[in-house]
Amino acid sequence: MSMFKKVLASVGIGSAKVDTRLDHPRVSPGESISGVIHIHGGQLDQQIESIYMYLKTEYLKEENDKKTTHTAEIAKYHITDGFLLRQGEGREVAFTLAIPENAPLSLQSTPVWLETGLDIDMAIDPRDRDQIDIIAGPNVATVMEALSELGFRLREVSNDYSPNLGGDLPFVQEFEYVPTTNFHGALEELEVLYFPRGDDLELFLQIDRRARGFKGKLEEQLGLDESLVRLTIPGSELRRGSTIVAGQLHDLISRYI
Repeated sequence: MSMFKKVLASVGIGSAKVDTRLDHPRVSPGESISGVIHIHGGQLDQQIESIYMYLKTEYLKEENDKKTTHTAEIAKYHITDGFLLRQGEGREVAFTLAIPENAPLSLQSTPVWLETGLDIDMAIDPRDRDQIDIIAGPNVATVMEALSELGFRLREVSNDYSPNLGGDLPFVQEFEYVPTTNFHGALEELEVLYFPRGDDLELFLQIDRRARGFKGKLEEQLGLDESLVRLTIPGSELRRGSTIVAGQLHDLISRYI
């Protein structure tokens, strides 16, 4: 019977179970998230080599004119070393995890989740998946509010494959805005990448001008209607509030239209 149970456990039948419960599912990049991992022993004793957690998301990659969805690992956390989990035993393991500054925000259709796993030798690792809500921190929220004050509406958010810009990650999170008031007649759209740099915030802006007249149409056909701008806003400026930042962004964008 014991050998039969081992065979079943190796394919996940009668094996240990894991259930992660978060204290609060909402967090900002750079902050911590905590909770408790509940482990339930199966129909036989099992050696747990370790408990680990991953922070994951999805991104889009364009290949052969088709967009495909891929999973990206943002961070991996080692929770505990090995231990023997007895048959039917229950255990609770508390954890606190630091969310990286470059974690994407959970906006629109962007999923972000924590995946918990038990590493069991010669068996399928039991896993649990918990969706979390990553919201903008103070610096990014200030710039978002500034763009809103300038009449930009957030149209789309996507994680796009870009290993050159993503740093440790294979993607960047792109925020696409459309003008509704101030720049409505001058711009088609504004694309923004946010890169937290400690107390400061770095922005990559793609300013897409609206074609006007023959010269504008020609620039559009030649791909000259877009300007790429890199800007770092110091933390001291961000703390002055969104209206101050809105003025800086207004002056910057105006130079490229």
